[in-house]
Amino acid sequence: MVSYVSVPRYWREIKYHYRLIGSECPRCYRRFYPPKIVCPICGFKGLREVSLPRRGRVLSYTIIRVPPKGFEKYAPYPVAIIELEDGTRVIAQLTDVKSFDDIKIGMEVEAVFRKYREVGHEGIIEYGIKFRPLLKRS
Repeated sequence: MVSYVSVPRYWREIKYHYRLIGSECPRCYRRFYPPKIVCPICGFKGLREVSLPRRGRVLSYTIIRVPPKGFEKYAPYPVAIIELEDGTRVIAQLTDVKSFDDIKIGMEVEAVFRKYREVGHEGIIEYGIKFRPLLKRS
């Protein structure tokens, strides 16, 4: 069975796939990704939308060898918990690593826009945010 997201919902949520947007609680100043409506820390309703930093570091990671449906042809692939420069934590796929052995706890990373997958026989391509090792700038 194939599940589809409604067209209005897809277009309403697309910015969260294309940009690193989270939410911030005006009461306790915690930030969350993905965005939330109610603060899970203090219960305040009415969180505001914020742009999150595009750099961070790897706190933990795993290699997905048995992926969810629709991602089978991309396995194995690394997924990490990234702590952004402001302390917000994000779960995201890592990309542009030559070998899984190159992934290290504490490794500096930056957000990039990449292909997630191709959907269905039509080959519709989904894009979104992944993280790659920080490029050494000279």
